[in-house]
Amino acid sequence: MESSRQILIVDDDDASRALLTRMLSSAGYNCRETNRAVDVLKLIHQQKPQVLLLDFKMPGMDGTDVLKELRSDPSPDIAQLPVIMLTGHGESEVQCLQAGADDFVIKPIKIEVLRARIESQLRVHSLRLQLQQQNKDLEEWRRSHERDLAAARATQQSLIPSKPPQIPGWEIATYYHPVIEVGGDIYGWLPMNNGRWLFWIADATGHGASAALLTTLAKLLFHHGQEQHDDPVAIMETINNDLRGIFGGHSFMSAMCVLLDCQSGQAVVVGAGHPPLLVTRFGRGTEAIPSSVPPLGLIETSQFTGTNLELNPGDAFTLYTDGLFGAAMTGRLRSTPTQLAGLINPFAGSADALMELMLKATSRESVDSAADDVTAVVVRRSN
Repeated sequence: MESSRQILIVDDDDASRALLTRMLSSAGYNCRETNRAVDVLKLIHQQKPQVLLLDFKMPGMDGTDVLKELRSDPSPDIAQLPVIMLTGHGESEVQCLQAGADDFVIKPIKIEVLRARIESQLRVHSLRLQLQQQNKDLEEWRRSHERDLAAARATQQSLIPSKPPQIPGWEIATYYHPVIEVGGDIYGWLPMNNGRWLFWIADATGHGASAALLTTLAKLLFHHGQEQHDDPVAIMETINNDLRGIFGGHSFMSAMCVLLDCQSGQAVVVGAGHPPLLVTRFGRGTEAIPSSVPPLGLIETSQFTGTNLELNPGDAFTLYTDGLFGAAMTGRLRSTPTQLAGLINPFAGSADALMELMLKATSRESVDSAADDVTAVVVRRSN
């Protein structure tokens, strides 16, 4: 037993106090004592003991009065000090506990009982201190995690296009809503030769900082693929090979791209494990073009194929992530691309109007409180 564990004994009876001091000192405790209740808080502030032994009945200021002052002390270390009340037969043990005592011992005191109560309070107090330290460590981890997420959010926000390109004869509308500070969705567009544009979208596995890193990588890979090839099939094959080389199949992302000839309205669509492209024909309805291969980075060799598409005035295509259909937070059943296609009014007069129709079709409430990231890009040929 460590002699440094200090006990403060408060009892107005000199004989009782001396006996307690002698017994506890022989047991290895370092004892201090006083017969004045009014001096207790002063002594504690001067040198905090590990346990306070406090007599219940004393002239003037009794034990319950001392406890009330102790428990209201502004210092948590003082206010939470373990207190064992010393009571006589017939005195109210309930009153001791109601006043804030952690335990009590009835006089005449048996040293074995008292030591057991002291050791019990020391263990409880030690556990409380450990828990407080763990809470402090957890709070520091939370603050550090929030700083990391803030940095990841700032990085990811810098990757999300601030405004769409101005392409004569075309309108572009976007919607981006991560479920937490950072998400796994990203989209973009890249100018190609001969007046063509590559529109792309990707949905990385997971959420948080790890997903944000994958979205950063996705943008780099699409730019790298565009620098190497002018064919969307070859671009997607390059990205797939790069992801496989980096992660060995342990991380992957769904993606879809559309290579659009802005002069003719001809386009080529390539999807990898991504929700179908929605093509809205002005006045005629909406059709879906599915992905042809699994997500990027998942398997070593994928047979990428492109689907040809022609967009006439008033027609539009929509790239989006599956969070657009996620209504898990509201308890509604998830929609499907086919259901959404049937709900879209084909007479939308602009890309912004078409985006609003889709958000309403999936319930704006469920989009804003979705359990997954929600991203959509509408590209419409002007009437």
